[in-house]
Amino acid sequence: MRPRKLVVMHWLTVLCVCMAATLILVRELVDGRALRQWLLEGHRHFGLFVLILFFLRVALRFRLGKLPSVSHNAWPIRVAAALTHIALYALMLALPMLGWALSNAQHKPVHFFGLTLPMLVGGDADLADQLQTLHVDAAWLLLALVVLHIAAALWHHFMLRDGTLRLMLPKRRR
Repeated sequence: MRPRKLVVMHWLTVLCVCMAATLILVRELVDGRALRQWLLEGHRHFGLFVLILFFLRVALRFRLGKLPSVSHNAWPIRVAAALTHIALYALMLALPMLGWALSNAQHKPVHFFGLTLPMLVGGDADLADQLQTLHVDAAWLLLALVVLHIAAALWHHFMLRDGTLRLMLPKRRR
């Protein structure tokens, strides 16, 4: 079992990433300016939650140090897993920051529960186009890494049967 705080933050991050993705994808399917704006604001809020959770998770991981592994994989697999986790963390930082900067480059302030966040960049249509491309590409990369992460968890659970997946599941009450 992993520390409860780490498990909770993991699943909160999953929820926030899923909500951010769902809201922005649904936005593309609906009409109505007010609804589309509400969905975009929801997307931004969940993205900012991911950013907050990123910092909390990094702080907790530093505090906890190296966590014991229940699997005894060969070193290339351990390196691949470590690099995948680093990339996931990097994207949890980069995606919200790119989105925030994108909004600013589009001359749109970013609000978080009524607070107007500082501008990261000035308004610039060319920069907005570049940030839009980076944000979308990073989102697709995140999706690919999440699919890889899920596949690895299922591989550990069903093929290796080593308990790795159970480490990150909420503890059952008896």
